[in-house]
Amino acid sequence: MTAPVERRPGEETLVLPDAYDAGVYFIGRIRTPWAERWDCPKNGLQTDAVCTLILDPAYGPGLQNLSGASHLIVLYWMDEAARDIIRQRPRHADGTRGTFSLRSPARPNPIALSVVENLGIEGPSVRVRGLDCRDGTPLLDIKPYYASTDARPDATVARAGAA
Repeated sequence: MTAPVERRPGEETLVLPDAYDAGVYFIGRIRTPWAERWDCPKNGLQTDAVCTLILDPAYGPGLQNLSGASHLIVLYWMDEAARDIIRQRPRHADGTRGTFSLRSPARPNPIALSVVENLGIEGPSVRVRGLDCRDGTPLLDIKPYYASTDARPDATVARAGAA
């Protein structure tokens, strides 16, 4: 259940459907040094903190052969995020922006993605660097990062005003 969220001037919400289209399995939890959302570093870039992906034991065998990956893609569920904001007003911008033009956790499906450094695997746990979520965040998935296919060096995002 999402806690009520204070809306900024100009933000727009939508009515979410009554039923879900799919289900997910949380495969574990993420341990970080940050207890509250506002303590988390933006995009995990301003910290060298070591975090731990703790998988439920049943998912531990899925880590086989992952130790050779220097970097990982981690998908997680921002369980405290608002899910009904379709137009947001970021603190860093003038005016509103469409939810899908932002990396904000507030979105209909609060799935977050981080590329992290793999520091080591021990049992059903993976130590990583580069996360930006609060302690206890539900873990959705882990994938190896392939620079040959995942990196897009010529990708851009225009910082234009609201459309």
